[in-house]
Parts: sequence; C-alpha cells; structure tokens
Amino acid sequence: MGVFGSAQGKISKDSIAKARLLGHAIADNNCVLVTGACPGLPSEVAKAAREKSGSVIGISPANNRKEHVEKYGYPVENFDFIAFTGFGYKGRNVVTVRSCDIAVFIAGGIGTLNEFTIAYDEGKRIGVLTGTGGISDMIKDVVKKFAENKKAGASVFYDSDPESLVHKLTDGVNAKKWPI
Repeated sequence: MGVFGSAQGKISKDSIAKARLLGHAIADNNCVLVTGACPGLPSEVAKAAREKSGSVIGISPANNRKEHVEKYGYPVENFDFIAFTGFGYKGRNVVTVRSCDIAVFIAGGIGTLNEFTIAYDEGKRIGVLTGTGGISDMIKDVVKKFAENKKAGASVFYDSDPESLVHKLTDGVNAKKWPI
C-alpha cells in the first residue's frame, strides 16, 4: 500500500496523528508500506508502521544513499529497503505509484497531486484521507470536475478515519495472494 502526502511545509498536529494511525492500520492489516522515502507525513506513516513491525519500502529520487541524505535531506530510518532510482522527483513518483496496488493520499501539495493523477491514470485502488488539508481535501472536487468522463478504471474511496479507510481499501482483497 503506497502512501503519498505532505513531505514539507506546515503540517498540522491532527494530520500527524492521522498519519500515525494510518501507519498502524497498514501494519495491522499486513500490508507492505511503500513511500517516496521522504520526510513529513509519509515518514510519520513509516515510523508508525515500523512500531507495529510492519514492512516499509522507500523509493528515493536520489542516485544513492549519500545523495538521498545530503542533497534531498531525506531520512533513512524506518525503512526495510530503499530503492535509489536516480530519477528525481517526478520519475520517482511514477516508480512509487507503480510499485503499489493501493495508493493512499494524506494532505499534500502539487507533488501529491502529481502522484494522484498517476495513480488515477494507472487505474489504482485509491484512498483519500480527508480532513488532513492540502490536496487531499480538494481531490473529490478535482475528480468530479476533470476526471468523471475519463474511465481509467480507478476506484476512489474517501474517509476521514485512517482505520476505516484502510478497511475500505482492503475489503475483499486477499493480500496474501499478491506477489511482493
């Protein structure tokens, strides 16, 4: 399950709390967490998933660990594995979205919107954690206005409760059948 959202800027305490609940719910549901290996809300989700012994994979825009840390200022903690793509932000976004079966969005800005449009066009099962600010509170209107005539095969679920959202996204899905 991929998580995409605010990596920088002003992040509310409520959004951080929801990110942590999201990480716990992902681990509790035996899902492997995939993030862009960035700070902010995705990092909070990763920390929380690791607290519950969840598996966490990071997809970095950097060429290597040194660039990941020094150029991008990204964390290396709380990951079981980090793939260094060398593709920069936008290339990394494509790899990260395509590396998950389900994509969850929390808060976010223009980069998160980019990830959402990739997930939508890829026909992913998508969850939007509402009430977290940023693009996540605008996506419903964006989809209604711009995407309702585009049949990409995506399924979009909205919820303000992280646990409920994860249950909606995993309902009827047997993750044990999916290859990792």
